[in-house]
Amino acid sequence: MRKVFRDVVTVDEARGLLFNHFSPRRKTEVVPLHLAAGRVLAKDVYALTDVPPFDRATMDGYAVRAEDTFEAEEDSPVTLKVVGTVEAGKRPELEVESGKAVEIATGAMMPKGANAVVMVEFTRRREDEIDIFKPVSPGENVMYAGSDVMAGELIAREGTELTHREIGVMAACGISEVEVYCRPKVAIISTGNELVKPGERLGEGKIYDVNSYSIAAAVEENGGEAILMGIARDNEEEMRSIIAKALREADIVITSGSTSAGAGDVMYRILDDFHPGVIVHGIAIKPGKPAVIAVSDSKPIFGLPGYPTSAMTVFEVIVAPIIRELAGRRESSGAKVRARLAIKVFSAEGRREYLPVNVVEGAEGYSAYPVSGSYSGAVTAFAFTDGFVEIPENVVMLEEGDEVEVKLFSHLKPADLMIIGSHCIGVDILLSLMRKKKPYTSKVVNVGSTGGILAVKRGEADIAGTHLLDESGVYNEPIVRRYGVRDAVLVKGYLREQGLIVAKGNPKSITGFEDLLREDVTFINRNRGSGTRILTDMYLREVAERKGLSFNELTASIKGYSIEAKTHTSVAVAVASGKADVGVGIRSVASQYGLDFIPLRSEEYDFLIRKDRLEKKAVRDFLECLTSEEFAKELERVVGLRVYERTREVIEID
Repeated sequence: MRKVFRDVVTVDEARGLLFNHFSPRRKTEVVPLHLAAGRVLAKDVYALTDVPPFDRATMDGYAVRAEDTFEAEEDSPVTLKVVGTVEAGKRPELEVESGKAVEIATGAMMPKGANAVVMVEFTRRREDEIDIFKPVSPGENVMYAGSDVMAGELIAREGTELTHREIGVMAACGISEVEVYCRPKVAIISTGNELVKPGERLGEGKIYDVNSYSIAAAVEENGGEAILMGIARDNEEEMRSIIAKALREADIVITSGSTSAGAGDVMYRILDDFHPGVIVHGIAIKPGKPAVIAVSDSKPIFGLPGYPTSAMTVFEVIVAPIIRELAGRRESSGAKVRARLAIKVFSAEGRREYLPVNVVEGAEGYSAYPVSGSYSGAVTAFAFTDGFVEIPENVVMLEEGDEVEVKLFSHLKPADLMIIGSHCIGVDILLSLMRKKKPYTSKVVNVGSTGGILAVKRGEADIAGTHLLDESGVYNEPIVRRYGVRDAVLVKGYLREQGLIVAKGNPKSITGFEDLLREDVTFINRNRGSGTRILTDMYLREVAERKGLSFNELTASIKGYSIEAKTHTSVAVAVASGKADVGVGIRSVASQYGLDFIPLRSEEYDFLIRKDRLEKKAVRDFLECLTSEEFAKELERVVGLRVYERTREVIEID
């Protein structure tokens, strides 16, 4: 007697029936870094050390005090005495005093007293003296400790599929092993008397087993570990035995063949012997209707049709998303896209440049954001990007808005939510709450408040986090209007307390910004364009005015003013490690690292949103989380952050 299909169900119904009996639960494991390629991170990874870990020369030449070279000219060189040599890998024991220089190799540690390197091409050696024909500025040809990555900085987010780029960054930061999601084990069985293993002799009426290998390859491509169980003949006992073995060895079992309603197709009957057995027999999909879905003790079994096209269609629609979910993986493949440059780019004539960029989707197509710090020694410029733009040798400048071709490192899949703007832990909390409700993909580009406002104006961001203080004392609204933003809303966010972060016990007795002028105080600054940097400079301008100095004169006398950290966490780590004595940041990170905090003011961290994105599901859920009790409670756990009476208040920007 032939068995007709059970009730044929839609794809959504098939998934619903499956998930009534099976819940994909990810498992994790710790693997050595050298075995982590292709795996997906199960938790955020933070740098263990600075990159580079010391101030180093980026050119062969002479370490000098930049001030000694200011009067150097081609026809009137400056002469300095050479007092020694510093080789790469060795700690310099000497100090560069005024009027002296030290020969230094690329990558070598900068000696005490030196703040620049003169390239050897612009010098002439005469025994123990050198003539310098071109001046250098402070910091020229020097890569400062932590200028690429700072200890404690987030270098890879949970959910990142690891490639050689991320692994290189983690190795540079001293990380030897990482926690990743386990690759689900998937057992693959082909059924049929007509099947022959590839490589064997093909007899009459026989065909090669295609499905075992194509399905195994698809399993691996989607992040699973394929286990080939071989071919089961059209014998119920043999099929039942091999399926039982597969269930013992794997997390998921896939069979192909013997699923239809013909007299010899018995897979549905065999699978129904397991508990709870068959839950779907027949899916309204073409090709692939005869598919069977069963569950045995919380492990799914997928009976795919025997025809390869049908089998792979069902695999892609039903099975692949589950494997990717268990592996924490997203699709990936190389591609190219056309995009417009977000900012002007200068290139070195005579050299072909591969410019790292982040690609975001705007109102008029894709935009490419060049990654800051994209110099030869920087690893983050290579890791935190979507791809690169190849700039020919004869091009010295690309204008903002120029169309370029971006060669992607992997398939570009637009994120459900694009956030560009100022860094804040509150945003991370909001995104975490959103992921608990639905597995949204989000992309966060921290370019500072100003960059976020401009990204919203151009249609590149759904949301921009901003905390810019206007001269009027009002946060964000006046500045947003000043930048000419239209058809947007400013949604009031939450308060966060900004202040000076100092070591526990405040050993340098720092009380305010005037203390930054002291010789014994080292400052750590924030990146240009960030709201914290704007606030810092506002206070410093007040100090300059009181002292009768220009702003540039004042900042030139602050040790460390030119050293920038990209996040509040990096500022706290710099103070905690003794690299700096003081920095400006939020109270929450000071508390996290056991540091003292000198409050300055409570600032308003708000969200600028284009009106045409307000109906986007991810944006609606973001705003819903913003006003939820759960978010308020989570934010209160972070010292120095809190919602207030204006949270979620909407200001029209027309």
